[in-house]
Amino acid sequence: MAEGGGGPRAKAPSLLEAARSRYESLQISDDVFGESGADSGGNPFYSTSADSRSSSAASSDDEDEPASSSLSSAAAPPRPPSRAAPGPAPEPEEDEGRAGWSPTLRDTAAPRFEETGGPTQKMPPSASAMDFFQLFVPDNVLKNMAVQTNMYAKKYQERFGSDAAWAEVTLPEMKALLGYMISTSIYHCESVLSIWSSGFYSNRSIALVMSQARFEKILKYFHVVAFRSSQTTHGLYKVQPFLDALQHSFDSAFRPFQTQVLHEPLIDEDPVFIATCTERELRKRKKRKFSLWVRQCSSTGFIIQIYVHLKEGGGPDGLDALKNKPQLHSVVAKSLCRNAAGKNYIIFTGPSITSLNLFEEFEKQDIYCCGLLSSRKSDCTGLPASMLSSAATPQARGQSRIKTKGSMSLICWYNKGHFRFLTNAYSPVQQGVIIKRKSGEIPCPLAVEAFAAHLSYICKYDDKYSKYFISHKPNKTWQQVFWFAISIAVNNAYILYKLSDAYHVRRYSRAQFGERLVKELLGLEDASPSH
Repeated sequence: MAEGGGGPRAKAPSLLEAARSRYESLQISDDVFGESGADSGGNPFYSTSADSRSSSAASSDDEDEPASSSLSSAAAPPRPPSRAAPGPAPEPEEDEGRAGWSPTLRDTAAPRFEETGGPTQKMPPSASAMDFFQLFVPDNVLKNMAVQTNMYAKKYQERFGSDAAWAEVTLPEMKALLGYMISTSIYHCESVLSIWSSGFYSNRSIALVMSQARFEKILKYFHVVAFRSSQTTHGLYKVQPFLDALQHSFDSAFRPFQTQVLHEPLIDEDPVFIATCTERELRKRKKRKFSLWVRQCSSTGFIIQIYVHLKEGGGPDGLDALKNKPQLHSVVAKSLCRNAAGKNYIIFTGPSITSLNLFEEFEKQDIYCCGLLSSRKSDCTGLPASMLSSAATPQARGQSRIKTKGSMSLICWYNKGHFRFLTNAYSPVQQGVIIKRKSGEIPCPLAVEAFAAHLSYICKYDDKYSKYFISHKPNKTWQQVFWFAISIAVNNAYILYKLSDAYHVRRYSRAQFGERLVKELLGLEDASPSH
């Protein structure tokens, strides 16, 4: 151990207990997918310094800079050039004082949160995987998909000639289509058609439910919205009604806890596919034309809200209507938090979203924030330049500088690199601690401890979350969005299952839950945990 003597050894456990008690809710589903890694039993704020994986992913922009270097970026406010002798220009500290920034710290109360988070309805102990999934994708939604698919097939054949092999799709067949697609997230096959092959990924137990020819025929005509209405201009019109219905079901089924995170989940190619596919298959994959952002409950991992941004588009939120990425990310954040006003939520953000103007706007709506800053990625307008540059003298690990403006605190904290945070959710005078297994406790402001705890938890969630995305990658953008949304719905269904009495009857892992859901969608098993 790095510590020596009995003092640090005796002190560390009590610090750890105190810090754990502050984030007790994060333990609700620490092993949210039922498949713990070697270190998932530890508290999420363990290993959150600059040399840890989660922290380096969040703050790699500033980590590689030495303590004596200064941060320079076009996004940061310009600093006066260095001169041999001071000129008559006012000192930066004076300018910052006039702008309202002060080194004087005062204690502020944390936002009160009196709502009860969690599932809104009590599911019976006998509830099946299908019961949880249909909280988000009920039969009426699937029936509408069948109607739209049949309408599209009819119109297509009127234009391009009849298809003798086509028969109208039914509700059980639509459920089977979803079942086959979801199975690719469980078995990680490179193509859904592998189910009917004779290769490694073949699955005869489910292949007999529907022939490959019938599956491909339904997939050819599959639609959520068959035709564009005359007033529709949105590029996702073919999937937007489903996204709206899914969002409504998320809102109805779950009440978020106070702390939440805005971020882009990992939706890249499945790592198993990347490791096994050929170079030709990789070249065939088209680059995604959209980005997916979410607002996620950091206590449970439940995704509260989805925002899809088309990278090419002429709408009011298209890139051609926005001047820069910080402006885009501000639009994303406002959209994700449009239903969060007045509830005293605490929102954690990454460098691309964090900005003084956005946080002040959110505070007027009783939305409080804590975000990591980067001079390269963040909009630093209105922030004091002296806090965006590194100290002239080397700092000790755990040291911090803080300036405040009203309820807003700008923190510069040193831990093998400078980390900057902007927050109005935590008092600048309250101290926290980050526990490292090898080097013991590292003092830090409470806002830094809270940010590390919640972001580390979301990183661990993402590590497993990305494994259960549907592997099928169609070329059409709306279909890519649809299958990503279905993947999120399945993950949310599993989280509600883990928070219910049904989990205590049969403790399914995430993979086992997915297998049950696939078989129930295919009609191979009764929707009962007793089978």
